[in-house]
Amino acid sequence: MARRDTAIRLVPADAAHVIDLAPRLRPVDRIECAAMGHSAGQALRHGLLVSAQVWTALEGDRPTAMFGVVAGSAADSDAIPWFLGSDHVSRHARTLITQGPTIVAAMHRHGRRLCNFVSSENLQAIRLLEHWGFTVEQDHVEMRKVAFRRFIREIK
Repeated sequence: MARRDTAIRLVPADAAHVIDLAPRLRPVDRIECAAMGHSAGQALRHGLLVSAQVWTALEGDRPTAMFGVVAGSAADSDAIPWFLGSDHVSRHARTLITQGPTIVAAMHRHGRRLCNFVSSENLQAIRLLEHWGFTVEQDHVEMRKVAFRRFIREIK
């Protein structure tokens, strides 16, 4: 039986979302965080603090994902998008795909080129990135024994 896409709403993220979401992150997201030198809670708190814009996807009143964009310097046209979610995020694939253009446009306000790394094992995230118009490179980069692939999206 196929999973139904249930309603989520995007709201500005806050510290309470970090506390609720951190212990429920998907295993693949926990692995990504650890490879970057952070626990789940540290990664979410860091993202909340340094990002120019951060959203939480709420299912009812419960965070199912947090994502944002870290702006580069004024001289730099790059920005770093990030996304961390619980296992429930897969319930909302259709909604995330359809809201993608709005989300990506908001991220591009902080940088002409959006670029980051995704675990090569994070197939759901790779599919979502491709739906959102990112190019996910085939080459792998290893960080703390975890293979990552660079993803990028650029506007003229």
